[in-house]
Amino acid sequence: MKIQEVIDRLMAYHPDLGDAETCDGIKFGDAQVACTGIVSALVPTVEVIKHAISLGANLLIVHEPTSYLTPDWSTWRADFDCQVYDEKIALIQAHQLVIFRDHDHMHAHQPDQIFTGVLTYLGWLPYLTATQTVPFGFTIEFPESKTLLAINEELMTKIGMNGLRYIGNGQARIKKLAFVGHLFPDAFIPQQEKEDGTWTDYATEVIKSMVQDGIECIIPGEVVEWTVLSYIRDANAQGKNLACINPGHFNWEELGAKYAVAWLNEITDAQVPVTYVATGDLWQYQIKQ
Repeated sequence: MKIQEVIDRLMAYHPDLGDAETCDGIKFGDAQVACTGIVSALVPTVEVIKHAISLGANLLIVHEPTSYLTPDWSTWRADFDCQVYDEKIALIQAHQLVIFRDHDHMHAHQPDQIFTGVLTYLGWLPYLTATQTVPFGFTIEFPESKTLLAINEELMTKIGMNGLRYIGNGQARIKKLAFVGHLFPDAFIPQQEKEDGTWTDYATEVIKSMVQDGIECIIPGEVVEWTVLSYIRDANAQGKNLACINPGHFNWEELGAKYAVAWLNEITDAQVPVTYVATGDLWQYQIKQ
């Protein structure tokens, strides 16, 4: 099976996004060669690339960018030289790897293939509520409440994290939480003043869901600190039971890459080996003594 056939089957598996401009596609390599193995990883870090090489795989399917430029072009287009990037690409080319990015199609899939994987490997999929009130979010309601620290421990263990930042009382009991989207200006819902003079943006809609729908804890992707996080901090100062768990963007989605192994095996009829390679936690933590 050629790499191009794997990619064709992958694209047929996902919904057709038509003429929509996406960041998906082949970033490096010749897809007309035989596929010796597939690695599914969230991020094509140097460590992940070396691991793929050691496995003898020549197709790396990833969710996040290879380059350090947001559009994720296949060439370096900043106005300065970047030795780190050059060495990374030289490693890819020396071992004739093909890197295919599957981001927008994974999220457009019904259900979302990243967060289906996250919830599956956390064991939380049965607790996904039928009514999703948070825009671009996934609301979980546990049959029995858990302490915030217990939830933190579960996340760190199952994702493979070195530590975890959170806001809230560690002993507070949480029954209803939501994975929410990125909390930065103009994410998902543009900042706007409506005709009636009220203000809306994505962060405000998340706060609205917490106020009106009883969501006690959020697990966001990217964050800024002056919107929802400050609201949660003030709520805690007033004695209210609210929390935010901040695993970081890559840890937030990591288990989606693990989940991809199952459907990649299915669409390739298991004709080539498919291996999940964990990206590993980006962060180290120094605790104040």
